[in-house]
Amino acid sequence: MAVIRHATLVLVLTLIAGLSWAGGIELREFDDPVMEQRYKSLTASLRCPLCENQAIDDSDAPISGDMREQVYVLLQDGRSDIEILDHMTTRFGDYVLYNPRLEGRTLLLWGLPGTLVVLGGVLVVVIVRRRRTASAQALSAEERARLDELINRERTS
Repeated sequence: MAVIRHATLVLVLTLIAGLSWAGGIELREFDDPVMEQRYKSLTASLRCPLCENQAIDDSDAPISGDMREQVYVLLQDGRSDIEILDHMTTRFGDYVLYNPRLEGRTLLLWGLPGTLVVLGGVLVVVIVRRRRTASAQALSAEERARLDELINRERTS
C-alpha cells in the first residue's frame, strides 16, 4: 500500500513539474470582445521572425511572446490595427507580414502570379490555334500520291 502512495505522489509531482515547465499559458484580459478579436487577428497575421512560416499566436519562441505582449500593449493604448502593423514592420521589417503591402518594391510579388496566369492562357490559345490550322491544311499532290500508295499497299496485303 505504501508503494502505491509513493508512486501516486511521484506521478502527481511529475505532472505538476511538467505543467510548470510547459512555457506558461498567456492569459490576456480584454474588456471588449471586439478588442479580443482584433488581438487574435493581428497575432495570426504577424509572422514570427525566428520561426519559418509560423504566426506569432502559434509560436513558442521568446520573440513571439514579446511581439504578442507588444500587440496587447498597443491595443490597450488605443492604437489602430494599421498603426500596430506599422510599428511591427518598422521594428522587424516587412518579413513579419504574411500579406505584404502593395508598394513599388512588392509589385512584382503581387503581379507575377496574375501575369503568369494570363501568359499561360495566351500560350494555350496559341497552341490550340496552331494545331487547328496545321490539321486543316490540305495535302500537296506529292503527299496525296504517297498516301494513296500506302493505303493501296495495305489493302492488297
